[in-house]
Amino acid sequence: MRRAPFLALVLLAGSTAFSAATPAKDVQLLNVSYDPTRELYKDINAAFARQWKQKTGDQVIVQQSHGGSGKQARAVIDGLQADVVTLGLGYDIDALADHGLVAQNWQTRFPHNSSPYVSTIVFLVRKGNPKGIRDWPDLLKPGIQVITPNPKTSGNGRWSYLAAWGYAYRKNGNSEQHGLAFVTELYKHVPVLDSGARGSTTTFVQRELGDVLIGWENEAYLALKEYGADKFEIVAPSESVLAEPPVAIVRRRAGRSTSRTTRRCRTRLRASSTVSRITAARRPSGDSAISSSESSPSKRSRTTSRSSGWSDSTDRRRATRCSASRTRASGLGA
Repeated sequence: MRRAPFLALVLLAGSTAFSAATPAKDVQLLNVSYDPTRELYKDINAAFARQWKQKTGDQVIVQQSHGGSGKQARAVIDGLQADVVTLGLGYDIDALADHGLVAQNWQTRFPHNSSPYVSTIVFLVRKGNPKGIRDWPDLLKPGIQVITPNPKTSGNGRWSYLAAWGYAYRKNGNSEQHGLAFVTELYKHVPVLDSGARGSTTTFVQRELGDVLIGWENEAYLALKEYGADKFEIVAPSESVLAEPPVAIVRRRAGRSTSRTTRRCRTRLRASSTVSRITAARRPSGDSAISSSESSPSKRSRTTSRSSGWSDSTDRRRATRCSASRTRASGLGA
């Protein structure tokens, strides 16, 4: 889902770091990203490399690292030499800021709180929807198995948790008690908690475990594309969450020679019309669970990274408690 104000942004031009007289060279970047963005960045990286070579004569090689958003943030904190982070939610970039790896005001560096696109959480069910799963309460029916990632390691897992919690909270007079009770029961229906979104998709699609997958909208469309619309279908619940995956530039560490100009240019490319075309091409026209305008449908729960998200509430502690037994059963650590 593109955001119209971003269309005005373009690659930085005329940088003194690269002049016409500077010999061409190879530049390597490492983008540390969340789990289901492999296909998206394959296209974005190619577009950036072409544009950068036209402007500077340099050959850019963008390497990728993918995994659960929380695990990826932990890897950067532990020493993974990222140049750019494109994670699933702001809480994980906040963790990097707490360790001095990104600017404390990272969210103000780019428009829309540094979130160049939005997504949402949907259900993926098997063709014909044999279990009749239409909305959140259906996930709690006896015998229903739900596949969703671990909220302790996955951005998808956290957004899914917040979407479920928000539904029960709003449907019961803004009751936190009902929200907590709902997600507590929901996680009793989860037989395995994978560490990231792609792992949960594999569990549901290839291992054929579970009746419904709670996941990113783009991941659901990818399953339809790669495995066939004759095998699965997407269900948009009555309410979901407006997810805003953010980006940030990682501060240079000792031994890193990548130009900040290059890193900033690539980050800004995510907000350009080029990326808008790439992301739009990946969603069938008119089928999105999000409206085509900047605002979400009136019944969507808007949860941004700081205002009402993971880091400023007790949601993370609730998710940890709700998923603790499932985490131990699946052998996943904290």
